[in-house]
Amino acid sequence: MDSGGSGAVFASVREPPAPERRRAEVALIGFQDQGNLGMGYLAAVLRRHGCAVEIIDIRDKPETIAARLLERPPTLVGFSLIFQFFLPQYRRLAQYLRAAGVTCHFTIGGHYPSLCHDELLANFPEIDSVVRYEGEETLVDLVDRLHAGEEWRVLDGIAYLRNGEVVTNAARPLVQDLDTLPFPERPYEPERVGGFPTLPVLASRGCIRRCSFCSIHTFYRTAPGKVVRVRKPEKVVEEMLELHRRHGVRVFLFQDDDFPLWGKKGRRWADELMGRMHDSGLAENTIWKISCRAEYVETELFAAMREAGLFLVYMGIESGVESGLEILFKQMTIQQNLDAVATLKQLGIVYSYGFMLFDPSSTFESVRQNVGFLRQIVADGSAPAFFSRMLPYGGTPIRDLLAKEGRLRGDLTHPDYDFLDPRLNEYYALLHTTVRPWIHNQGLANQLSYAWDEVETFARLTSGLRGIKAYRKALARLTAQANARLFRLVEETSLAFEQGDRSLLDPKAIATYCKRMQTRLVDLRNIFVADNIEPLTHRINADCSSGPVLRPQVH
Repeated sequence: MDSGGSGAVFASVREPPAPERRRAEVALIGFQDQGNLGMGYLAAVLRRHGCAVEIIDIRDKPETIAARLLERPPTLVGFSLIFQFFLPQYRRLAQYLRAAGVTCHFTIGGHYPSLCHDELLANFPEIDSVVRYEGEETLVDLVDRLHAGEEWRVLDGIAYLRNGEVVTNAARPLVQDLDTLPFPERPYEPERVGGFPTLPVLASRGCIRRCSFCSIHTFYRTAPGKVVRVRKPEKVVEEMLELHRRHGVRVFLFQDDDFPLWGKKGRRWADELMGRMHDSGLAENTIWKISCRAEYVETELFAAMREAGLFLVYMGIESGVESGLEILFKQMTIQQNLDAVATLKQLGIVYSYGFMLFDPSSTFESVRQNVGFLRQIVADGSAPAFFSRMLPYGGTPIRDLLAKEGRLRGDLTHPDYDFLDPRLNEYYALLHTTVRPWIHNQGLANQLSYAWDEVETFARLTSGLRGIKAYRKALARLTAQANARLFRLVEETSLAFEQGDRSLLDPKAIATYCKRMQTRLVDLRNIFVADNIEPLTHRINADCSSGPVLRPQVH
């Protein structure tokens, strides 16, 4: 039961049920970070078809969830699985619910369940069915049949076990028109950046590229229908206006797999979106973030987007060496990535990026070359240094390649692989442990990244700030110092490890360094906020009480 990672819909919209129909109840369980658009769309479509729906955060206490489901037994419980690594957590909850006496139908959806339903069903016996690919139409039909006591196993779009064998029914087509969607339900309060309410929105679904490490393109290309679909700009702006009126949202996070800027058609779409943002007042009163490929970043277009409110661009750069780009099938060049970063810097747009310092083609030398690439883009402290290891997600071409080569390792929920140089396996494991306080969860790099997002939010949405140029320069110096230290760590330890010396990988020393740098960052940030407490609190309080005046859309 998924909605394409960020929310999906069905190919044709059916009329809601007759008013006299007794309502079916559905509980949707999953993570609620940033509102979870996927579950929001599912809930909205189910409710439009007469169902009573409750969205439950999987991090709630199991006994609390069980008590709720036993008090008012639903027709169906739907689990929305974002990443396969969370599968044990989902199964523990399902086991607890079954043991507590919850007997209704359990279904699950998401990228991994859709693409690896056979593995999931074999290892998750509490699940009755898997809803594959875009799930709303299938979920509505499944609830209808369960509620009426009719046979559900004949439905397209599902998989299930019969006598221990996996049965995979025909896949349903992807939605043709995203504008048939109701706006997603958002039962939780918005998160805040710099004190300003923030919510995700979706302008499109799908991605035209075929990166080997990503399950997104496999998810959309395996089901029938058009891979990339884009909402009309007027509907996107209408939803943004509604979110501003209802929740006071000032910061919008576009969760598109790839913001639709590709080609002449993408440029025309972006021009219309920006025009409607200006006409409605959104461009002057809100800011927004996108994720896109570096090849789309060009000066004229992004300058116009900046004037319409764009403040942050995330790019999946992934590698700074040719061998990495090739095995990841990025269909990009090193120079294109460098040019994109340079353009964003020139335009004064904050950026962040995904980067895989380690991939299946890695060698000690390529790791150092990747560090050299990162030094080119962030040595100036314009963004914190990040890196990760490529992981072979279920349903991806690179997992199949690694399995064919005999290099796939790990288990169902923690897939892994061997590097070509066995020494690199040990080096990565030790480096991963060493830099954990730096690049994981609330580590130093993430805190620096938040500081950059926050200061840009302050600058765009608050007038009369004092010392903001000095604060940005100080933040850049601190970020540059941290980046340089991380780069030296990787370069020096990789050279030493290659020669048999493991002594430079000192987790305690790095943890102490990160803690010291975090203290400096907090002090720096607090001084700036204290100097500007009046304009900041005035702006935030004014938004909470009345909000800026936005104009109706021009249709």
